[in-house]
Amino acid sequence: MQLIKVDPRALKENPDRMRQTKSTPQADALLLATIKAVGIVQPPVITPETDGGNGYVINAGHRRVKQAIAAGLEEIDVLVDAAANDNGAMRSMVENIAREALNPVDQWRAIERLVALGWTEEAIGVALALPVRQIRKLRLLANVLPAMLEHMAKGDMPNEQQLRTIAAASLDEQKEVWKKHKPSKADPQVSWWSVAQALQKTRMHARHASFGDDLAQAYGIQWVEDLFAPADEDSRYTTDVEAFLGAQQEWMANNLPKKGIIAEATNYGEVKLPAKAERVYGKPAKSDCTAMYLDRDGRVQTVYYRMPAAKKPKGQTSAGSDNALDDVGEVSKPRPDVTRKGAEMIGDYRTDALREALGHAPIEDDTLMALLILAFAGQNVSVMTGSGGTYYGHSRLAKNAAALFDADGKFSFDMDTLRVAARTILVNVFSCRENATNSGIVARVAGAVIGADNFLPNMGTEEFLSCLSRPALEASCKETPVLPRQRVKETRAALVEHFKEGHFVHPSALFAPDATKLSEWLSSGSAAPDDEGEADEDVDGAGEERADGDADAEAFREAAE
Repeated sequence: MQLIKVDPRALKENPDRMRQTKSTPQADALLLATIKAVGIVQPPVITPETDGGNGYVINAGHRRVKQAIAAGLEEIDVLVDAAANDNGAMRSMVENIAREALNPVDQWRAIERLVALGWTEEAIGVALALPVRQIRKLRLLANVLPAMLEHMAKGDMPNEQQLRTIAAASLDEQKEVWKKHKPSKADPQVSWWSVAQALQKTRMHARHASFGDDLAQAYGIQWVEDLFAPADEDSRYTTDVEAFLGAQQEWMANNLPKKGIIAEATNYGEVKLPAKAERVYGKPAKSDCTAMYLDRDGRVQTVYYRMPAAKKPKGQTSAGSDNALDDVGEVSKPRPDVTRKGAEMIGDYRTDALREALGHAPIEDDTLMALLILAFAGQNVSVMTGSGGTYYGHSRLAKNAAALFDADGKFSFDMDTLRVAARTILVNVFSCRENATNSGIVARVAGAVIGADNFLPNMGTEEFLSCLSRPALEASCKETPVLPRQRVKETRAALVEHFKEGHFVHPSALFAPDATKLSEWLSSGSAAPDDEGEADEDVDGAGEERADGDADAEAFREAAE
């Protein structure tokens, strides 16, 4: 290394320099004033050109050279050094960090540059006195969308929690969210909270898992390490919530004690114990029962409870029932074959199929009238009644009735117009979706009557099959050449491949309702009072009302004939 004097204008800038973010005008003005007053205190470092030229390239000190030119200096002192194997990348980074902290974006780029030049993460950590975990964290942040990085380099940085969420998302997801939240001239600041919120995914942590690696492999769970978490804890996680909960459920089923049940949890994360069960908060006795359940974080929790002693009928001796000791109450339902998300997908599939069938399937006129009656018995239909109750319905249904009037306002129509209006109103009313629009069992009956099963889409997709439990998934292999694999993920992939050109409908998605539930609905409908306001009348009044109702029904029949 030697000290020489050169014309600053003859030096060439290094295109691969470390600090790429532009300095502020205030910092440049301060440096210029210092150079005019006392000159350059620390000479810039330059290296000879390696591509055949006879000039020099600036390795460190770009701002000093630039401000020396602005100050009008004819010559400056520089240090000439031989080019390093990594083209001075590490030296430049250390020199910049020692002088002034690099912008976070420049740090990410610098780490990636060093790795590309052959530096290992361990070597970078030793050279910069940083833990390897910090180096990996910086490398992870280098995967942030370039457009976001450019904006962050201007000084508008998210906080660490928001940065963690953004960095964990894929580039495609970041790109879609950035389109909606990127800055504009009117609002140059980015709402990083909104960006992070749009990219947020539910995480299930490995430290909360009771199952081992065998079930993790069977359910295709891939753990991802959270490099922003404290270093002294297991920070692995997965965003495949359904697979995580399925593995937890299977572990509970395999490790359930003799007098134990798998219970459900409330919306507040508390356990649902069997009716009349008394929870035990202290040390359980041998005769007490065990309940295992999943809390809101997906962790397996265990509680103990005892059932009240069964009352013995009069005349029986104390040796009557030994089975009372084994009573654990009403056992909660096991994990369903189809998850909640799967049920919602089935509801959407059914609704779309039902609407398509109502629009295209052949329906006899008498069936069409019967379906109209069914439609208005749906639990999603609301009307304003004359008995004092106020129930608001959808005003858009009125347009279907308006089609039955002519230009003069006369109620006049032909059968084709009536059929179209009937089908349209049925399409608007019937719904199987898992929300407030669900018509209930009447929509299932309607779909079964008109053959809406034939309009259901192919459900042999990755999205739907991932909602099935392992037993349900293996049951779907029947009547197919696909054999269940050891891993759930492999079985699902084989079924997706098999049904790619075929058509699969899960039995639970078919429209035909359960006979028991239909019978209960029919019983509740026949037992409902005609008028809630008259439900408390005396027996004679009720008899007169039924007689009047029968007379009205008979009159309606005569009118229909």
